[in-house]
Amino acid sequence: MTRFRPPGRTGTLPGTGKDPSLRRSLALFRAFLREQDDPDACYALLARDAVDQVEAYDGPVAGRVVADVGGGSGYFTREFRARGALACLLEPNARELGEKPPEGAVVADGYLLPLADGAADVTFSSNVLEHVADPGTFLSELVRVTRPGGLIYVSFTNWLSPWGGHEWAPWHYLGAGRARARYERRTGRPAKHTLGENLFAVHVGPTLRQVRARDDVRIVSARSRYWPFLPETVVRVPGLREFATWNLLLILRRCPA
Repeated sequence: MTRFRPPGRTGTLPGTGKDPSLRRSLALFRAFLREQDDPDACYALLARDAVDQVEAYDGPVAGRVVADVGGGSGYFTREFRARGALACLLEPNARELGEKPPEGAVVADGYLLPLADGAADVTFSSNVLEHVADPGTFLSELVRVTRPGGLIYVSFTNWLSPWGGHEWAPWHYLGAGRARARYERRTGRPAKHTLGENLFAVHVGPTLRQVRARDDVRIVSARSRYWPFLPETVVRVPGLREFATWNLLLILRRCPA
């Protein structure tokens, strides 16, 4: 298997490199509130913000190979390419790619990515971990395809956060089955997610312990992805972090072989 070189295009949209701020958090929150009415604006903003975070930790992505694992219809891939990265979208669900996926998008299982060992300079996974039944194997595959010294960006919505139940949150606190049934009664349509099928209860503490136990990565940062204040501090407080983190962001560096 050869090193993948997906099509890319250059752009001049540098990341800010700034730490999260209240203004930034409010902008993201407002965008999330409009997600159903204007998903393009919401996810385009989220993509710009996420690539800003990558560049804040690892410098400009221009000219680097980026593997966007589970990137849906390609908002993140497009933003990486706009900044000059050689970005490849790998999505397991063909329906999630939409009608116009980015050129070179690949339908691929996150447990067995069609990339050579160390193929990517940056491996990126946004809000995917809570949708896989075996997070450990999924993380191992992200590490495998990242070159030694490369960056791994992983974020996920932890189960006990107010958004842990996704479209049927926050009623998941009363039980997943009850919350899902309430959503379907209220909207008149089936819920997209079913606990144990395409949504899983992933927690902050066990995930951190699992990552810290690995000898092939080191944690550069473990933080709340959206918090405007003390984003790393809240993650250090057991119990509180399961509710207050909302979305855990792990910035990892693959260790030398």
